[in-house]
Amino acid sequence: MKRLLLLIPLLLTLFLIPQQATAATVACTTPTFQSSSTNQRLTSLFTNYGNDNSRHDDWTGADGTYSVRLPNGRELWVFSDTFLGQVNADGTRPKVVEEGGTTVFLNNSFAVENAGKLRTIYGGTPGSPAALMPPRDKNHWYWAGDATVAGNLVEVTFQEYERFGTGAWDWRWHRNVVARFPVGNLSQPVSVHDLPSGKGVAWASGILKDGGYTYVYGVEDQGATKHMHLARVQGQSLVGTWEYRKADGTWSPNEADSARLMNGVANEYSVTKIGDAYVLITHDTTEALSARIVAYSSCSPTGPFTNKQLLYTTPETGGNIFTYNAHAHPYAAGNGLVVSYNVNSFVNTDHYNDVSIYRPRFIDVRFG
Repeated sequence: MKRLLLLIPLLLTLFLIPQQATAATVACTTPTFQSSSTNQRLTSLFTNYGNDNSRHDDWTGADGTYSVRLPNGRELWVFSDTFLGQVNADGTRPKVVEEGGTTVFLNNSFAVENAGKLRTIYGGTPGSPAALMPPRDKNHWYWAGDATVAGNLVEVTFQEYERFGTGAWDWRWHRNVVARFPVGNLSQPVSVHDLPSGKGVAWASGILKDGGYTYVYGVEDQGATKHMHLARVQGQSLVGTWEYRKADGTWSPNEADSARLMNGVANEYSVTKIGDAYVLITHDTTEALSARIVAYSSCSPTGPFTNKQLLYTTPETGGNIFTYNAHAHPYAAGNGLVVSYNVNSFVNTDHYNDVSIYRPRFIDVRFG
């Protein structure tokens, strides 16, 4: 699908060596990787939901896979490219509407988990579904970034992409926005706000609340080079005054001063506090089409992130199949994290022949 086609040229050119920015260090206990295993509950939850044909206008597969816990105890799952429809008894998926089938394909959607059950949220109507963040025209679309809660509002970041020509690769990132949804009504945003977009950084690959600040991690994606950037805003909301991490370890109110802090991260990654340390989890983009999910650690949310550790090698990777965009979810238990990753194929018809491909996988990662 569109997201797959846009990922291919980037995935084929990922040969980078991480470079760390220097900063003052603070003593902390560095988490040491112990083990990883499949998170059966979440993997089964989405597998069973995707295969359930009790409705024909809900989720059968997606990528992106961000989550945020709502004040009412529910879990909001935020997806980018999404299939809606039914699954055939033999594990196949009808073609998308644009190819003469019945499967709806959207660039973004939500799913709400409540007491172990999922419900899909999309825009438009059941008879004519649309993306929750609909494009302004046929040459633009939104993919989702991380989300956060500010009071009774859920703030979900989106990156807008645009086409500028007729060629297959005539597309580019355009800007960042944040859409604000009431916790009690997630069907459409009450407002959409521009986010900083003058540096070519896609905000937010990950969000972390710590010490009175909301830290926003981004990626400057140059295809063969992906650089981490970092911003922060005081308080809980992204709709505020941003400041940007400079190479010298200070903060600036000017986005132009935002520094390339390291490379080797993916377009989606996470930073999570474990004990008194901070763990960055990402697919390893120091090698092409990597099956490796790795962690770095720091004593500060600003880095530098070092001590690279291999957490997991995705078993699906190989042949047509690739995996990407691993990151942790914001409900760590003790020294453990729940990590998701996405599975995809270079061959479009694979998504019709095997519905299990285009669904998130979840693993439990434990540190000592």
